[in-house]
Amino acid sequence: MKSLMQGIAALALLAGASVAHAEITKEIVIADLNDKSSVFSDAGGVGGVVAAQLAIEDMGGKIRGWPVKLLGPDHQNKLDVGVSLARQMYDTQGVDAIFDIGNSAISLAVQEIARERGKVLVHVGSATADVFGKACSPTSAMWLYDTYSLAQGIAKSIVAQGGDSWFFVTADYAFGHAMEAEVTKIVKAAGGKVLGSVRHPVGVSDFSSFLLQAQTSGAKVIALANASGDTVTSIKQAREFKIGEGDQKLAVLIFYLTSVHALGPEATQGVQYLTGYYWDRDDASRDFGKRFAARHGGKMPTHAQAGVYSAVKHYLRAVDAANSTDGLTVMRKMKEIPVDDFFAPGAMVRPDGRLNNGYWLAEVKKPADVKQGWDLLTIKSKVKPEDVLRPIADGGCTKLDPPPK
Repeated sequence: MKSLMQGIAALALLAGASVAHAEITKEIVIADLNDKSSVFSDAGGVGGVVAAQLAIEDMGGKIRGWPVKLLGPDHQNKLDVGVSLARQMYDTQGVDAIFDIGNSAISLAVQEIARERGKVLVHVGSATADVFGKACSPTSAMWLYDTYSLAQGIAKSIVAQGGDSWFFVTADYAFGHAMEAEVTKIVKAAGGKVLGSVRHPVGVSDFSSFLLQAQTSGAKVIALANASGDTVTSIKQAREFKIGEGDQKLAVLIFYLTSVHALGPEATQGVQYLTGYYWDRDDASRDFGKRFAARHGGKMPTHAQAGVYSAVKHYLRAVDAANSTDGLTVMRKMKEIPVDDFFAPGAMVRPDGRLNNGYWLAEVKKPADVKQGWDLLTIKSKVKPEDVLRPIADGGCTKLDPPPK
């Protein structure tokens, strides 16, 4: 009997040691999934991984003793690749949360995978408002911009300034379609009209035929419903046709600091766009910008990269507060506690997953006003979230969590 009891005690000690070892070796695995090699790589890309790593370091590299592991896969801006990577990460690599994505079509597809598995997904560089609308998920969030609020902020101001006839040059995928549809509704509601649109493939090198159609339409406003590298290329070629220099104005519906830098202030001076972050806005923004640039070849962060930092840090704070990595548990905690950083200080995540945060209206400086390479923007005003974000009741989200009381 004595030997039996000793054996049971030894087994108990071994079991306890195994549990302790499991607790020690448990890790939190997150991924920055975006385009790192194609047309959108300058907006997020490797810079998203840099931003996520800074957030991890600012949280001490561990949460409750659990080390944080960061993956940085490249979906190459391809839907099938993005879907395959997300399944692999959630199912076989132990990934607890995916951030960024930066492509609306991939975001919508990965959202379904995350919903099925109860995993966290935070969209940053993607813009379709459907992810917190009719396609919403209780374990997903939208962190930066969306088609509805961008359209509200830009279209209303341009129509109010006399830009009452529009023609769209639209990227032929989910984001472009949604952006064109949202702006069209606002333009028409404000008494303006849309004279037409033309759609182009993502990553096309020659925009001349699309721009000529827009120019000959006679519209006062030629709206670029595309993003990143496509926007850069289309602006360059628009200048060749002198679009934006006369009666016809160029409206850029989504833009990045890296795009302004690539084009230069000579080509982009006076362009206004909405941004969630600018590195030289205040001391906290400058501090992050300089830390990021030191890790990323001197490049200042885009608002998408700053948004990745914010989303990752808030997620890790929620894991700590919830003492859990369960997707639904953590997302509920993310909605319960306020954001605490330079990007969205005090902002809350709504029940539909949308971060209740506004924008800054930025204007590209004239070349003579630029003091150094990344000194490119002037912040004109604050765009309040209540003025541009879609009300929850209008979004069509049927999976609110926590549910309304």
